[in-house]
Amino acid sequence: MTETIKTRMLILGSGPAGLSAAIYGARAGLKPIVVQGLQPGGQLTITTDVENYPGFRDVIQGPWLMQEMQAQAEHVGTQMIYDTIVSVDLSRRPFRLTGDGGQVYEAETLVIATGAQAKWLGVPGEQELGGKGVSACATCDGFFYRGKKVAVIGGGNTAVEEALYLTNHSDNVTLIHRRDSLRAEKILQERLFANPKITVLWNKGVERFVGGGEPHGLVGIDLKDTVTGERSHLAVDGGFVAIGHAPATELFKGHLPLDRDGYIEVKPGTPYTSIPGVFACGDVMDKVYRQAVTAAGTGCMAALDVERFLAEADFEAIAAE
Repeated sequence: MTETIKTRMLILGSGPAGLSAAIYGARAGLKPIVVQGLQPGGQLTITTDVENYPGFRDVIQGPWLMQEMQAQAEHVGTQMIYDTIVSVDLSRRPFRLTGDGGQVYEAETLVIATGAQAKWLGVPGEQELGGKGVSACATCDGFFYRGKKVAVIGGGNTAVEEALYLTNHSDNVTLIHRRDSLRAEKILQERLFANPKITVLWNKGVERFVGGGEPHGLVGIDLKDTVTGERSHLAVDGGFVAIGHAPATELFKGHLPLDRDGYIEVKPGTPYTSIPGVFACGDVMDKVYRQAVTAAGTGCMAALDVERFLAEADFEAIAAE
């Protein structure tokens, strides 16, 4: 029988949010434990060039940044555990969590930083050209396509916002949508249609992202008309898939309130969930910004609030004696 692991601060997820929470928690003497989950390091481990994280004048690599964050967290006293949590009991403190190998964790506080994953089309060339012309984040990667021809795939708020953002870098932006009308809010649609840099292709589905061989990356997108079946090809340098994100919150259904998109609900402007002692940070609760630097910021907030929560709990325990 494996011995139960007990900790004052348990963190689920090891992306920028989780590791920032760990760094602050460790420096406060809380000896946090990070359960790294299915994708240690988070989404940045599959991101190549990072140019928008403060502190680096040159382009850095996502995996390298996460290695440095983990090393920093460990250096100040964080324990990293390679495990995946499969069940939780948040009905009372200490909270009780179980890993997929049966390991049990008891935590006085819990920080949820399990992140979110971009939804993909699942068509040929998409994954092969990831980071080589195909992206799911215009804010992250749009800068690399200055003066180039780009396309955005989708029809909701995210797709329209990405297309509008890309006009800061490109004069030739195409929005590809499989239907004949957009789901985005009307005010966003008005801005889109009024922008001369944007062209909309209606009733078009993506069949394939086409590469031009190393080192060229993406050179175009094969399309199929969803009404007539006619096939066409659009030459582009960058393709941005903007069909939404899926937060990693399946584990918490029935335990914590989730919004209609599956994100953990928190008290506005804070990482506080509805359960005292349980905090959420990063993309698992943020569907607006979804940036590494904002995730790191909310991780810091979570750790500071964990420290305050535990200090108050300790004081109350002493006063009750």
